[in-house]
Amino acid sequence: MKIGVLSRNAKLYSTRRLVEAARERGHDARVIDVLKCYMNITANNPTVFFKGKGQGDPEALEFDAVIPRIGASVTLYGAAVLRQFEVGGTYSVNESIAITRSRDKLRAHQLLARRGCGQPVTSYAHSADATDNLINSVGGAPLLVKVLKSTQGNGVVLAETRKAAESLINAFRGLEADFLVQEFVKEASGSDIRCFVVGDKVVAAMQRTAQAGEYRSNLHRGGTAQVIKLRPDERKLATKAAQVMGLDVAGVDIIRSNHGPLVLEVNSSPGLEGIEQATGMDIAGAIIDYIEKDSLKGPNKMKGKG
Repeated sequence: MKIGVLSRNAKLYSTRRLVEAARERGHDARVIDVLKCYMNITANNPTVFFKGKGQGDPEALEFDAVIPRIGASVTLYGAAVLRQFEVGGTYSVNESIAITRSRDKLRAHQLLARRGCGQPVTSYAHSADATDNLINSVGGAPLLVKVLKSTQGNGVVLAETRKAAESLINAFRGLEADFLVQEFVKEASGSDIRCFVVGDKVVAAMQRTAQAGEYRSNLHRGGTAQVIKLRPDERKLATKAAQVMGLDVAGVDIIRSNHGPLVLEVNSSPGLEGIEQATGMDIAGAIIDYIEKDSLKGPNKMKGKG
């Protein structure tokens, strides 16, 4: 099988591991930078062309399957390139519509709520007159303010008092930034659980704990990780959240609250390094194994709605 890994950096741990796992299983794997692609949008011969550094004529790309590792900063163009592969009949383990759906945090929260997935109380408003209502609706301070396009904990700010919350919300409005206001779940104690979903199963899970003085548990921010055994309701919630987004490979972040597990976020390009090192599991291999089986069902499954 010819597999294309759509990634801007072939040296990234996750990209390298996917290529290694594919080649170990006898596949022809190659990394493609989506920003070096362009498209021929026609009804008869939809094509994606690639022109690498120092390359002469552009190359028409042909893959049996692609693995999108599209960064948040290039979501729009990356999804367009992926969509062109889909139009041409190429199988993608995560489809373009699912990726854009999960990247829109507001839309993702609405879809998860519609399907009954537990989440921290979240509010969104446009009017400057709604500041008090936003704060009250999530139970007051402390609370979190999240920029809609935040990643790896960037753009997430904790307001510990009502006055700080008011100032923060008004400051974000002044910058014309789109943001959510979210309940701060104290009992989570700075920890969350990353559930790595492949297909309809959680193949690995780790608990991430924030370093002292920090409320964000992201490993990029100094958080620590350890293996954790999921409860049945947590496993069920994680797989359901991935299915709601239409993702076959997803990192679902959940927290434990006094009223059960809650979804924080569903990540369409979850990193492999932290969870492989914490669990000792071959997650990249599990993804390739899944692609081998699922690609036989056809290129365009169009999972999920919304």
